[in-house]
Amino acid sequence: MERYSPILQLLALFRLPYLLSHNLANTTIDLKTDESSLLAFKSHITNDSFDPTLRKNWTTKTSICNWIGVTCGSRHRWVIALNISYMFLEGTIPPHIGNLSFLVSLNITGNRFPEELAHLRRLRVLDFSNNSFAGELPRTWFSNMTDGLEELYLNHNNFSGS
Repeated sequence: MERYSPILQLLALFRLPYLLSHNLANTTIDLKTDESSLLAFKSHITNDSFDPTLRKNWTTKTSICNWIGVTCGSRHRWVIALNISYMFLEGTIPPHIGNLSFLVSLNITGNRFPEELAHLRRLRVLDFSNNSFAGELPRTWFSNMTDGLEELYLNHNNFSGS
């Protein structure tokens, strides 16, 4: 078996660049999708005058994994969490945010995003506290969260109805 060892090592050495480039290419494509989704989200913010962090930090000049409030997975580097709590932002949540395929935690506490959430399928944790929501809680928000929402925080809003 030792006789084949150098041959296997040589084959592995030639195969390594392909494997690395293939994985890097897929990660780059996925990061571009995540980047586009986050930039679409940023473009739907109508007021960030109190804290212009996203406007200044979320740019194509840096990796999305270095953006404030964004957490990427350690293995594949896809966006897994978004925490923009208490940035006092106002706007809407576009459907593009649903393209963050591995997003499991969304915290927008202390902002104003009165928007539908049906396009967020994999969320496990959703924190919408202190967002000035009023009226009835739309059932459509949760209709597509098929992978099992485990934690939901809606305190300090103005919901009414049953």
